[in-house]
Amino acid sequence: MPLTKQKKKEILENVSTITKDFGSVVMLSYSGLTVAEVSAMRRKMRESEVGYRVAKKSIVKKVLEGVNIPGEVPALSGQVAFAYGQDPIAPAREVFEAGKKYDGKITILGGIFEKHYIDKDFTTMLATIPPLQTLYAQFVNLINSPIQGLVLALDAVAKKKL
Repeated sequence: MPLTKQKKKEILENVSTITKDFGSVVMLSYSGLTVAEVSAMRRKMRESEVGYRVAKKSIVKKVLEGVNIPGEVPALSGQVAFAYGQDPIAPAREVFEAGKKYDGKITILGGIFEKHYIDKDFTTMLATIPPLQTLYAQFVNLINSPIQGLVLALDAVAKKKL
């Protein structure tokens, strides 16, 4: 069913807002997903405060041409959707996890990160960065490690003298 001009204008404005206002945008291609799989993926993304928007390639190209973002626009192939959020890493991580879960039915095309276009490889690298809470835990463990080693060494010396 063809889209009306009003609906196209609405989608154009929505996609334009996404590219300008959000800290991180991942462009993805999807094919072969069932409605249930898309619904589950959207629900999981919503839990991580990541939005998901499907748009026609012609509208996306029009928006990307009109936005002044440095870098090269990723090649858009297949059916195109956006995952976006204020967290700079969450959209990439969610799309990457969905791609693994649905056996390649979802492919990362590239994205926008810190107001620059990024390619597929950089987006995939972003997706592999652990969540912030995990990074905090790793940092605390790093700080704690020398202290823990000192305590164990002192304990060994104290047991040896007894």
